[in-house]
Amino acid sequence: MNRREISIEIAIATRYLEDQSKPDDDRYVFSYTIRLRNVGDEPARLHARHWIITDAKGQTREVRGEGVVGEQPRLEPGQSFEYSSGAVLETECGTMHGSYEWVTDDGASVEGAIPRFTLSIPRTLH
Repeated sequence: MNRREISIEIAIATRYLEDQSKPDDDRYVFSYTIRLRNVGDEPARLHARHWIITDAKGQTREVRGEGVVGEQPRLEPGQSFEYSSGAVLETECGTMHGSYEWVTDDGASVEGAIPRFTLSIPRTLH
């Protein structure tokens, strides 16, 4: 029997939202856009997410929930889904990483890592 495999490619872009941020109040707002592409050979539905958000002071916050932005997209092989969301930090920079839980058509649950990415105001990191 051939083993089918879920393989989801993740591309991430971030942006500092200066107009929503208040540095004097230690409030830094960032948006991120994530593009998910099924590069495997099996359809899968994004069931849940788990984020670990860490600021420059080492304060960590975890966020868990169903789907993303109110959706649980099902991706056929070759299909993509893109969404945007945001995070608020108390410092000028931080990181996010975590995992998605995917469910196959036969009900199998597969966890896929979301690679660590940086949230940073312009000119903060070299």
